[in-house]
Amino acid sequence: MAEAPTGAAELTAERAFLTGAHASLRRMYADVLGREIPVIGGEDNDERFTNEASQRAYEQRTKALVDLPDVPLFFGRLDYEHGAIEGIDRIYIGRRHVHDGSGEPIVIDWRAPVSVPFYRATQSDRQRVLLRRRYGFSDSAELTGFEDEPLTGPVGGEQGDAFLRAEIERPRTGPMRDIVATIQPEQDDLVRAPLSPSVCVQGAPGTGKTAVGLHRVAYLLYTERERLSRGGVVIVGPNSSFLAYIRKVLPALGEVDVRQITIDELITHPIQVTDSLETARVKGDERMPALLGRALWSFIGTPAEGVLYSKGAQRFRVHDYEAQEIVAALKGSSGYAAGRNALAQRLAHAVLVLMEQRGDSPDDRVQNAVARSKPVMALVNSVWPKVTPEQVLHRLLADAEFLAEVAGDELTKEEQTALLWAKPPRSWKSAKWSAADTPLLDELDDLIERKPGSLGHLVLDEAQDLSAMQLRALGRRCRIGSATVLGDIAQATTPWAAGSWHRVLRHLDKSDGVVAELDRGFRVPEQIISFAAKLLPEIAPTLSVPTGVRTVADALSVVQTEAVGAAVIDACRAALAGEGSVAVIAADAQIGALRDELVAAGLSVALLGEVEDAMENGRLIAVPATLAKGLEFDTVVVADPAQIVAAEPRGLHRLYVVLTRAVSRLHLVHAEPLPAALAG
Repeated sequence: MAEAPTGAAELTAERAFLTGAHASLRRMYADVLGREIPVIGGEDNDERFTNEASQRAYEQRTKALVDLPDVPLFFGRLDYEHGAIEGIDRIYIGRRHVHDGSGEPIVIDWRAPVSVPFYRATQSDRQRVLLRRRYGFSDSAELTGFEDEPLTGPVGGEQGDAFLRAEIERPRTGPMRDIVATIQPEQDDLVRAPLSPSVCVQGAPGTGKTAVGLHRVAYLLYTERERLSRGGVVIVGPNSSFLAYIRKVLPALGEVDVRQITIDELITHPIQVTDSLETARVKGDERMPALLGRALWSFIGTPAEGVLYSKGAQRFRVHDYEAQEIVAALKGSSGYAAGRNALAQRLAHAVLVLMEQRGDSPDDRVQNAVARSKPVMALVNSVWPKVTPEQVLHRLLADAEFLAEVAGDELTKEEQTALLWAKPPRSWKSAKWSAADTPLLDELDDLIERKPGSLGHLVLDEAQDLSAMQLRALGRRCRIGSATVLGDIAQATTPWAAGSWHRVLRHLDKSDGVVAELDRGFRVPEQIISFAAKLLPEIAPTLSVPTGVRTVADALSVVQTEAVGAAVIDACRAALAGEGSVAVIAADAQIGALRDELVAAGLSVALLGEVEDAMENGRLIAVPATLAKGLEFDTVVVADPAQIVAAEPRGLHRLYVVLTRAVSRLHLVHAEPLPAALAG
């Protein structure tokens, strides 16, 4: 990386400034650690809540101020025109705010408004910036050099590109790194977009959509912390391996209180069986909410008798036709449980009207007593029984006649057959549920009793794979909040995928969301993107072809051989002779045997999904194709693409994912012919 003309002396001065910044951060941490947490009273609920909130805020503050040894405190510098910023002409920009003992800023948080020109200023729009400096660091956070970009010279040129390329190509091992030092203007637009409306990012491979989503969370917590602290922020990822890969990004940016989970962990229900792909597809379909609603309301009957309420020697009768009118008026007008409660109150009110006609003056206490009385509850229980989500779904999946009645013309006979259990359990209490059942049970639970949905912000990564029912379940948890939706339609590998982004937003109940597209691949070399994009006419014909901003020598190699295992071993050895992470990706059924061959050849390799923290367990990782989504490696060796394609209905989509995981080099090793689109 190029150094400024002042050379070693300037670099030494910058290193000294960095040392001082670390010392200041440690002092800030010690100051917070040394403070006593104010405690008030503690006798009533309000005081206990205040004390608990103070304790949580203290713990979060101390965690955020921990000086992470492998995280540089700053990555850029702006030199402004004199007077552009009151009191200072130069600011250092970093991952968090750092100040000295007197409160003067040493490092400015990258999210602060004054830091925006670092990402936005150009020679044609300097925003009063004279010079932009970018710093390079080793993996151990040692400052290794810097690159200056004067903004006062002639318009044109590619200053700063060398730094971007060097940072992206810096060898990686372990979890994902933040991109805060290399955020591009189109990414910055999305990162700094307002909390509302929701934002949906269609991002081609290598465009940094996941990083954009994570940095957007950090930015929103900076600008809307008080508002978001009430409901919280949740990041939903496709699997635990992906979440392990991204888990260090937000802590490196000073944000330690964001929940990162999978959808199965968020929408909890024991998963005991596995559905066929067709059954899971039908269960995830957008037609299911209407079916579930009809199934639930079918439990409500028609009163055959009225209510006879006795009070002393007096009798008060609500006739059957009156009860029928009350039930008909309530049915479908509110949630199931709320309607049941309202039925008891309406019947009680009818009794009170009769009391008043006889000269009594009953009050609310009398009405509540009548609503809880045996005659009223007997009618309510017979006509509007208590039900559980499991009861309703059990009836739907176990009773062919009931399913046909509820489905009408909305489901084909084949789809109804796919839904029905082959061997229905005797009762709902003994039923075993699948992952595709969980959103259905969640939907029914909400139909029975509406949930508040108080989550402040929801981030969905790899959202293109979610079903309509999964999206509805997620949207219910964020009714009053907003969402950041990330994904790539070309990487949709599930048969139950919801479809277009507008449909995804509609299922989330965020139809006002804005859809933006990232199509410049910074992280995947142009040769690899162009090769993988040959699949797009077949898998996503409506998407534009992404472009790569980098070319890398020998980025792509394709080898056909009968000895696939030996060729994979050779490719791994060659890659390990250099720097950075190496992944072997193959069909799930093949990857275990390949891992064993690598081990037998003397190579140390961890199998993703089998070994905890596999991404941190060494440089060489064996990756099942179904777990590759969202991950990046310096070098990727793909074995037998044809087997990846043949393994599932959307095999070409899966192959597109696999081919675009490499940041520097991709090696394809195959015995069977490549898919026709790639054969040339």
